[in-house]
Amino acid sequence: MSADRDALEKAAKKGLFARSAKQPVKVADDLVEEVEKQLVRRVVDLISLQRKAGKAVAGYEKVKGWLQMEEAEVLIQAVDGSGRGKSKLSTPHFGHYIGWLTADELGLAFGRQTVIHGALASGGLTSRVVEEAQRLKGVRINEGGNGHPKG
Repeated sequence: MSADRDALEKAAKKGLFARSAKQPVKVADDLVEEVEKQLVRRVVDLISLQRKAGKAVAGYEKVKGWLQMEEAEVLIQAVDGSGRGKSKLSTPHFGHYIGWLTADELGLAFGRQTVIHGALASGGLTSRVVEEAQRLKGVRINEGGNGHPKG
């Protein structure tokens, strides 16, 4: 099973989980939404652990400083942040970009109400954050739109 919304919906509809388990399986109607919610929680928790380890910062000026000093490996920007503000920061050379979490979700990770800009240093759990965020990207409907996803 891949981290793809369409694949999950198709597997649930066609009863592929039962075939794989070789027994009857009751699949919840909101399986895909629950998977998305759990992936968000995992990414937020991992970013929070990086913050507590001193390997993550939030806020435009701090992120800009890390990017200039080449401390940042991952640039994180809220999907519902203003395009103008987000365009002023660019992804680190040979780094990664995560742009499909909401400002509220990033706020949870950084212990604030909302966060638009964040950065992660290399090492620690950064590679896990990137892996889990890619899984979330495959499941999330709204990765580039405006506003908060439903739910």
